[in-house]
Amino acid sequence: MTLSVLCVGAGYFARFHHEAWARHSETALVAVADPNTARAEAVGVSAYPSLSAALEVVQPDIIDLIVPPATHAALVEEALSAGPKAVICQKPFATSLEEAERLCAASETLDIPLIVHENFRFQPWYRKVKETLETGSLGDLHQLTFRLRTGDGQGPEAYLDRQPYFQTMPRLLVHETGVHWVDTFRYLMGPITSVYADLRQMNPVIAGEDAGHILFEFEGGKRALFDGNRHLDHASENTRLTFGEALVEGTKGSLTLTGDGALRHRAFGATESGVVLAPQDWPGFAGDCVYALQSHVIAALNGEAAFENTARDYLAVRKVEAAIYRSAHEGRRIAL
Repeated sequence: MTLSVLCVGAGYFARFHHEAWARHSETALVAVADPNTARAEAVGVSAYPSLSAALEVVQPDIIDLIVPPATHAALVEEALSAGPKAVICQKPFATSLEEAERLCAASETLDIPLIVHENFRFQPWYRKVKETLETGSLGDLHQLTFRLRTGDGQGPEAYLDRQPYFQTMPRLLVHETGVHWVDTFRYLMGPITSVYADLRQMNPVIAGEDAGHILFEFEGGKRALFDGNRHLDHASENTRLTFGEALVEGTKGSLTLTGDGALRHRAFGATESGVVLAPQDWPGFAGDCVYALQSHVIAALNGEAAFENTARDYLAVRKVEAAIYRSAHEGRRIAL
């Protein structure tokens, strides 16, 4: 059976959702809602000025909300009230932990899956890292380091060409971007037990932080370091493919992720490394992770998989995010 999809949003990032849904043989994108009706009409399906207007005409199986954080709560509640088979909401999922808790409760009361569109864990290099870790070929995992280097944060015009609301967000680096790696680190290394953060605002034209270091601790003494700076770049023709570089280190070897999406394995004591994931010309966004997440939702709705990133599970990410900002404010390690 084909699943009908209604997308809310036709802005910059929404186009990746529209294109990916159109590639699934199991789904049909039936409508797009956006206050800018010209943008919605440009998608080539039925267009509406709002979710309310769309729901007067269509009864979708999946409602996909691709909108800024400030609009999440109201739209999630409206989408759930329409009774679809699933609602998908962009991360960072609401504007506060309290708001997120309320939305979780609403979805559970109605027994409608509420899925957070947290797609970085679905990037092919992180799926391969997870697969490699599970084989034991890296030995005991000690540390994971990610260096975010988007190179888009310099000067008075920073972010205006793509996502201009970045300039006015009171919390940027962690709330908008870093949560991707909070979730990915949890996916790869398990529950986070403590955080220590040093966050900074480098560009005076923006409201929030755009650089910083965050140290994560996990059970068994494992650690991860998120080193983010939106002013600096990394060696890549497309800095938004991997958004930076990663190093995963264990007692028997290490994995290195480079900006072209290649993942290389070096055995402990060796000087040469071998390719475990070759660079590819991936369609869509960042390794086609939007399509991969959508595939996961389809499989889960068909009973072929369990949902990985339900809103309830994602509350752990929001709690870690809150601890990060508290750590930066108080200048100390925060236990979770």
